[in-house]
Amino acid sequence: MNIEHVTANGIDLAVISSGDAVITGARSALELAMSARYETGAERIVTGKRPVCEDFFILSTGLAGEILQKFVNYHVKAAIYGDCGILSMNPTRARTSSSCLRRRRPCED
Repeated sequence: MNIEHVTANGIDLAVISSGDAVITGARSALELAMSARYETGAERIVTGKRPVCEDFFILSTGLAGEILQKFVNYHVKAAIYGDCGILSMNPTRARTSSSCLRRRRPCED
């Protein structure tokens, strides 16, 4: 894992790069944020999708909510860039959800 300090338009950023998943849970995300703040002094984190585990992008796991809540509590701003379209939810579940919305009735999954 590499943490690089970048200043863009007078804003300090901590740019995280890694070949494998570094953010695997709320605890690891908070540790990364605090390490980035300590090493660079930046409260803003920028990373690609590779250092973030795939469960983050599956909203039904609740992992994204846990991580983002930690970031809010500790005043950390974060951005994840890259093509996350391939990490979308199961197409069958998406069709079921959209058909329930059209019928205006609760889904029974």
